[in-house]
Amino acid sequence: MTMRLYSMPSSGNSYKVRLLLALTGRDCELVDVEDASDALIAAKADGALPFGKAPVLHLDDGRMLPESNAILTWLGDGTAFVPDDAFARAQMLSWMFWEQNQHEGVIAVRAALRSYPSRAHLATPERMADLLKRGHALLAVMEERLAARDWLVGDGASLADICLYAYTHTAGSRGGFDMAGFPAVCAWIERVAALPGYVGLDG
Repeated sequence: MTMRLYSMPSSGNSYKVRLLLALTGRDCELVDVEDASDALIAAKADGALPFGKAPVLHLDDGRMLPESNAILTWLGDGTAFVPDDAFARAQMLSWMFWEQNQHEGVIAVRAALRSYPSRAHLATPERMADLLKRGHALLAVMEERLAARDWLVGDGASLADICLYAYTHTAGSRGGFDMAGFPAVCAWIERVAALPGYVGLDG
C-alpha cells in the first residue's frame, strides 16, 4: 500500500505537500477533493479527513496525518529541506508558523474570495481593501528577509520556502496583490520554480 494524499487541487495548502512530494521524488496516490465537490463530501463521510478539510496524508500503515505544515515536517524529515543546525530548524519552523498564523489568513483568503464563486458574497469592498493593505505588509516582511539572501533560512531551500511559496507565487494572479513592489520576493519565486523536480499548482 502506497501513501495516499487527499488533496484539494486549487488549494495552496494541498499544493505545498504535492510540491514537496515532487521535489523529493516520493510516490503517493492523489485523491482530489476539490471545494464543494462530491468527492469532498464523500471523504468527510468516510472519515478520511479528521479535521474536515484537505490535505490529509494517509500513511501506508493506516495512520492519518492532517494539516499541511505537519505533513511537510513529516515528509521533510531526513531530507535536504530540513537544516541540520538546531537553530536553523527552529527558524524554519518559525516561518512555517508565521505562514499559517499570519500569511495564509490574508494572502490566501483574498485569493479565495476572488476565486471561488461560493465566497464572492463575502468579498465586500471594505474587506478586500483591508486584506490588500495587510497582505502588502506581510509581503514586505518577506521582501526584507529575502533582499539580501536567496532563501528564507540557511543556504538552500527549506520547508519554509516550500511552505510560503504555495500562496505567495499566486498572490498577484489570484490575490490581486501588486508584486512589482516586491522584487526580492519575485526573484525568490523564480528560484523555487527552478528547483529540480518542481511541479506547478496545476501540474
